[in-house]
Amino acid sequence: MMSGCTGFQSKYWRALGLLVLVLAACARGPSSGSEGSGSEPPAATSSPLVLTAGQPPEKGAAAPPPGQAATPARTYSKPSEAELRQRLTPLQFEVTQNAATEPAFQNAFWNQHEEGLYVDVASGEPLFSSRDKFDSGTGWPSFTRPVDAERIKSLQDRSFGVVRTEVRSRAGDSHLGHLFDDGPAPTGQRYCINSASLRFIPVAKLEAEGYGAYRKLFAGAPGAAPAGASSSAATGAATNSCTNPAPGQAAGCAATLETAILAGGCFWGMEDILRKVPGVLETEAGYVGGTLANPTYEDVHHGTTGHAEAVRIVFDPSKLAYADLLENWFFRMHDPTTKNRQGNDVGTQYRSAIFFTSAEQQKTAEAVKLRVDKSGKWPRPIVTEITPAGTFTRAEEYHQNYLVKNPGGYTCHYLRE
Repeated sequence: MMSGCTGFQSKYWRALGLLVLVLAACARGPSSGSEGSGSEPPAATSSPLVLTAGQPPEKGAAAPPPGQAATPARTYSKPSEAELRQRLTPLQFEVTQNAATEPAFQNAFWNQHEEGLYVDVASGEPLFSSRDKFDSGTGWPSFTRPVDAERIKSLQDRSFGVVRTEVRSRAGDSHLGHLFDDGPAPTGQRYCINSASLRFIPVAKLEAEGYGAYRKLFAGAPGAAPAGASSSAATGAATNSCTNPAPGQAAGCAATLETAILAGGCFWGMEDILRKVPGVLETEAGYVGGTLANPTYEDVHHGTTGHAEAVRIVFDPSKLAYADLLENWFFRMHDPTTKNRQGNDVGTQYRSAIFFTSAEQQKTAEAVKLRVDKSGKWPRPIVTEITPAGTFTRAEEYHQNYLVKNPGGYTCHYLRE
């Protein structure tokens, strides 16, 4: 009898002890390494923007309106290389991941004045406000400060024989550009940033994109610039080291990528060949060489504006020389001996032309044209024009990568042997 009672008590105390252990584990939360633990949240692999519930709001975040729940703090991480290659354009990838510098005055945001937030194109980190953007005269977006200094990290850059300060996004580790101490008041700093490193979010879309906490940057606070205005005058344009380097010093900014603008008939067929050329990072169909501001296809196709259908090409000169682009691709993909015509397309808008963007390009283009003309590859004289680029206007969206969107569509372009 005593033996049975002792066995019952032993089972009772063992059960009670197990219950205590379970309750203690529940009080501690999930075990280390599992989701919801006190350890760092796992890095995102499927999306660069990760909403993490249960964390305090970001530093400086505005309180939610009455009756609304607080928005979970947003954390950011670098996507995998495979995801970056899928999501980013080749130009964006080359700039953010390989520290390339896009061509000046030939990028998306250098002359943009719309109010909004600029974020890392790869990770989504909020970086710069339009209120801190100014015209530096360099041809790249320039800012006096970031929206949060903690989101920027600085590294010493000794490339090209010049000591500079490289700036990168902290979580995404994207190359953004460089920092100089020749900016306007109030900071005296100039963040010279690549447009290809940025994504722009207009003020009206901040909440929808998950950046509502930054709307206060654009409110009519004391000292804030009025809507649509730059935060400072173009004071940096006259003094910065890019446009006016000190005597004996190299310019502080230099593009590592180059732009070419070529015309040779319908831009659909040209772009389809050019976008596949090794070393080409970006192509864009558009209009150049005419007298009308902001031309459209309806204006140009009559042949009365002086514009040519052309393709703007951003390429890496370390992988594709400008001379090779002309001799081995441009002069082979169309007939440069027919004036104002290419196949069935007739008119000045279909002329053969090289629109140079620098004196060096002009010199190279003239040498290549002469060499091809003398080679005997074409039975008639080459009539290709070589002229300054001037303003390039992007064509309507349906023209961009037309043959990708419409396989088997019309083209008269092919590579001749």
